[in-house]
Amino acid sequence: MMLKDLFLMILSSVFLLICVLISVAFLTLMERKVLGYIQIRKGPNKVGAMGLIQPFSDAIKLFTKEQNYPFMSNFNLYYFSPIFNLLFSLLLWVCMPFFTVNFSFNLSILFFLSISSLSVYSIMLAGWSSNSNYSLLGSLRSVAQTISYEVSLFLILFSFLFLILSLDLSVLYNYQLNIWFLFLLCPLCFMWFISSLAETNRTPFDFAEGESELVSGFNVEYSSGGFAMIFLAEYASILFMSMICCLLFLGSDLLSWLFFIKLIFFSFLWIWVRGTVPRFRYDKLMYLSWKIYLVVSLNFFIFFFGLKLFSLIF
Repeated sequence: MMLKDLFLMILSSVFLLICVLISVAFLTLMERKVLGYIQIRKGPNKVGAMGLIQPFSDAIKLFTKEQNYPFMSNFNLYYFSPIFNLLFSLLLWVCMPFFTVNFSFNLSILFFLSISSLSVYSIMLAGWSSNSNYSLLGSLRSVAQTISYEVSLFLILFSFLFLILSLDLSVLYNYQLNIWFLFLLCPLCFMWFISSLAETNRTPFDFAEGESELVSGFNVEYSSGGFAMIFLAEYASILFMSMICCLLFLGSDLLSWLFFIKLIFFSFLWIWVRGTVPRFRYDKLMYLSWKIYLVVSLNFFIFFFGLKLFSLIF
């Protein structure tokens, strides 16, 4: 019986990861289409009907290109960093709360925080092992930014955790049957969304890939499959953070088709922000995290801690 359960868990996880990778392919297409219409031009529309096969042709092109590597790079670390980056991004999806046979465990939020903090190392090693000044600067910026915003993310999450008194993502749905947390914790929800943008290195916080000053940031020396893996990891993280946003403050039921509508909406928000908001200044980014979000989230945390204590006593 245990072997059958294990087989089903592995099978459902593989199926989930394949679905995530296909979703990433179409998310890139949606991004290019939406950015095209924001900039009053057409997106990709030649390969297949309305460009539907474009992501797959891009994938074939990227993975069949010649793999170049810098002569003075630390080859083993350089080669494995993108693989670990993609692995961590896909591993995050394991904590998605299924209602079937899967790894739906009680400490899924703790698992999410642990794995998301590991992705910092793959970016750091990718930048360092390339032995290039641009990639090293890009990775240092990215690491500083990710570590800073992980602190604010965790403190914002604390308020949600005290309200539900659990580390299980599926419990969030039970507490939002009558009212979404979006209305109850409105400022925290906006702060969470902005911190998620910074955590996934997206515009207006894409300092790891600041083209104007760092060419392409930590991935400047990567080509072919290595670049494709970094690209896939970034978009898998965007989809995952969109899913977490839906669960945290939109009261999503995974058995409902509305959950997927909300997920598409949040993914669209990520792209919309990229198309409309200019890049931040780096010192402003750090100021926002340490001087504003840290203080505000701590105050909210103390407030909701008191609120929960009051509700439990009375």
